[in-house]
Amino acid sequence: MDQPEDDFFALLREAQHRLDAGFAGLPPAPLPEMGSEAANVLDEVATRLHDNYPYGHPLYAGQMLKPPHPVARAAYALAMSVNPNNHALDGGRASSAMEMEAVAELAKMFGLPQHLGHLTSGGTFANLEALWISGQLLPGCAIAASDQAHYTHSRISGVLRLPFVEVASDRTGRMDLAALECALEAGDIGTVVVTLGTTAIGAVDPLPEILALQKKHGFRIHVDAAYGGYFTLAGNLGSEARAAFDAVAQADSIVVDPHKHGLQPYGCGAVLFRDPAVGRFYKHGSPYTYFTSGELHLGEISLECSRAGASAVALWATQRLLPYSRDGEFARGIGKGREAAIAFHRRIASDPRFIAPVAAPQLDIVFYAVRSKERTPEASSELAKRVFECAGRLDLHLALAALPLRFFSPETFPGYPSGNVTCLRSVMMKPEHLTWLDRIWQRLDEATTAAIS
Repeated sequence: MDQPEDDFFALLREAQHRLDAGFAGLPPAPLPEMGSEAANVLDEVATRLHDNYPYGHPLYAGQMLKPPHPVARAAYALAMSVNPNNHALDGGRASSAMEMEAVAELAKMFGLPQHLGHLTSGGTFANLEALWISGQLLPGCAIAASDQAHYTHSRISGVLRLPFVEVASDRTGRMDLAALECALEAGDIGTVVVTLGTTAIGAVDPLPEILALQKKHGFRIHVDAAYGGYFTLAGNLGSEARAAFDAVAQADSIVVDPHKHGLQPYGCGAVLFRDPAVGRFYKHGSPYTYFTSGELHLGEISLECSRAGASAVALWATQRLLPYSRDGEFARGIGKGREAAIAFHRRIASDPRFIAPVAAPQLDIVFYAVRSKERTPEASSELAKRVFECAGRLDLHLALAALPLRFFSPETFPGYPSGNVTCLRSVMMKPEHLTWLDRIWQRLDEATTAAIS
């Protein structure tokens, strides 16, 4: 075991002793024994967990998987010895207070002068809550989202029994404004989902222009920033992305996932509403749950009932260690990921074996096709799969994604005006990706050479 892990468990042990001291006045209570059988089970668990990719390592550059900060791991483990439930105050007194403070920090990060919000089990449920509120305010009105928005929005619309309208995206993966205005004029759209960081390519929808359309058509705006939200702190965004993030406070609702760029364990999402008055839609009576305090119980402003208080404790601890300031360590880490993506994209664009898209990365996702002699999407897709497999054997873990041909120059695949091509996709979301870029490229170069030969 290396020294950092020794330090981690030493700090956790000291904190556990401090927590235990708070209950020292209670009579001793027996705990389950952890003998040889438990040791054998844990040994088996550790062995079974080998069947994973090394998600926390810089050579993992595939999906949106970022290791939780050690302080988040420790705080989560510490809270689990209490196992709080942040539905009602008597289930999680301290952790509920910490959740409200943590959510207030998220609202401050986005520039909301006032807010109503809470943590959720993840972005899916957070988006569900935001669109549920839209359905309560505008019953029967449609939800509109880009064809590059997360598929959860169409599913959620079905769950809520609200019509769903898919809006075309442009060649950069951003919502097409002309297509949106056409949809607004043709149908009864109540809410437009604006994605700030699509999960496929990291595209940032043009929020300022959509806000201008809102003044004309009167719809609600929900910002899905589950993946991209923390980039509001980055100091190296392009002008279009910067303008979109600077306008987030004007949206009606916002979703962000601290378990993506926020250094948190799964699952930790958050939903924020600009108008606290929407809390009236959550009101319900539960005398057996809410009798212990006249203060706000988080279950009174949440569709979810039982929720892990440990998630709130972990997020609160991480925010205390790494505050959300644009010149702080946390923000610099977000910026390094984008810097790595830009540098990686430049290498891709200058290498004739690869095909770069028409647009550079807006956040920290890079995608690219592999050039084939046949110049067909099918041949390129097969090569991408072979590179993916060869890279994995070299401990470089990438991802594959089927993406529209329109994201590439028309000359790339002559005779194929539409359709998809399987691309390689790299999420450079760890700050360490910047310093590991040469080693990543060395393995990609070797894998591509092996796949093409």
